[in-house]
Amino acid sequence: MTEVAPAVPAKPAIAGLYAIADSAYLAPERFGPAVAEAIAGGARVIQYRDKHNPADTRAQIAGDLAALCRRHGIPLIVNDDPALAQQVRAHGVHLGQDDADIAGARRRLGAPALIGVSCYNDLARARSAERAGADYVAFGSFYASPTKPQAARAELALLRAARAALRVPIVAIGGITPENGAALIAAGADALAAIEGVFGQPDIRAAAARYARLF
Repeated sequence: MTEVAPAVPAKPAIAGLYAIADSAYLAPERFGPAVAEAIAGGARVIQYRDKHNPADTRAQIAGDLAALCRRHGIPLIVNDDPALAQQVRAHGVHLGQDDADIAGARRRLGAPALIGVSCYNDLARARSAERAGADYVAFGSFYASPTKPQAARAELALLRAARAALRVPIVAIGGITPENGAALIAAGADALAAIEGVFGQPDIRAAAARYARLF
């Protein structure tokens, strides 16, 4: 009798509001409540980004967020750190230009993991990432970004070209607001990433809802 290999679990969709919970805007004790508010407002993906806190604090925050996101059926993506993503059983990791390679992250996290790659304004990098097994790519900054004021700028034409060339979901990032986000969706973005536009606002739930309504 021929054995049937176990099916790989379906991966969560990368679409809608992709809310990035960043230590530049949130103290350690604020991550959980703030992310819960973002999810209540309509966030469909959460990324944990932390460039400030020590390793033990990051592990505690990431573990709490992973548990919270699992309860709500929302994927948690850890920025830059495949080892931390593995430790807390996050849904995946997001890699920048200077981070671990896709193959290394895949070996560590396994086939079910979501691996995203920042492609800035470079379609060739996105094509290469897709061939290497990335599950989604991110382009930007599309507008002036308070989080990364020196980031390379991307144009709407890049989204249109990427939509025609790629099969993986496309995330737009950088200075995106509920007022300018619709144009990015129309040009081909599956998801809109926001940091300050969600977690820098006095009412996080209402801020997330304004983005979610675009979809």
